[in-house]
Amino acid sequence: MSDQKRPYRMTRRAELEELTRRRITQSAVELHEELGPARTSIAAIAERAGVRRSTVYRHFPNEEALFDACSSHWRAANPPPDPGAWATIEDPAERTKSVLRDLYAFYGRTQGMYSSLLRDEPLVPQVQRRLRDFYRYLDTIEDALMAGRGLRGRAVQRTRAAIGHALAFTTWSSLTEEQGLGDPDAVALMCMLVENASRTTSASTAARSAASTPSI
Repeated sequence: MSDQKRPYRMTRRAELEELTRRRITQSAVELHEELGPARTSIAAIAERAGVRRSTVYRHFPNEEALFDACSSHWRAANPPPDPGAWATIEDPAERTKSVLRDLYAFYGRTQGMYSSLLRDEPLVPQVQRRLRDFYRYLDTIEDALMAGRGLRGRAVQRTRAAIGHALAFTTWSSLTEEQGLGDPDAVALMCMLVENASRTTSASTAARSAASTPSI
């Protein structure tokens, strides 16, 4: 009988350990969002999870391991928009509109966490490392929005700068939180910025040409 119970007890113990690990991870994620990583202590995580500090360290021997678990847990629950969904949109202006609509909706769902992470980025090396992945993700989208525009010269730099500005979380936050725009108006405004940036060179050239043409 004892031999039969032993595997059950081992399985049950493993299940309880996994539940404890998840509770610690979820508690850390919640505190990172509410307070920011810089102000989240192991003691606070342990208190919220209902465990001892030693239990936290048993599951996560260092901050790097805890951040890895938190990042994986949070990303699984909050996946960013898939760039593949925009690949079939041939018109650059329509592609920009679709990207910003999806990305701004994502920012709205994840506002608390990104506000905390960006605020603490200069203070916490682990945050810096993990945000690099998100910046690379935005760079990939930026490249996709530049495709098919047929731009040359300074128009390339201006349009890329406009797109990069439009994609930034801080831009969305400023437009919606500080300026009071809804997402549709924020998207429309940034689309105008991007499209106007791509037209600046031709418009300026035409204006200079007209000004230099002698009147009859």
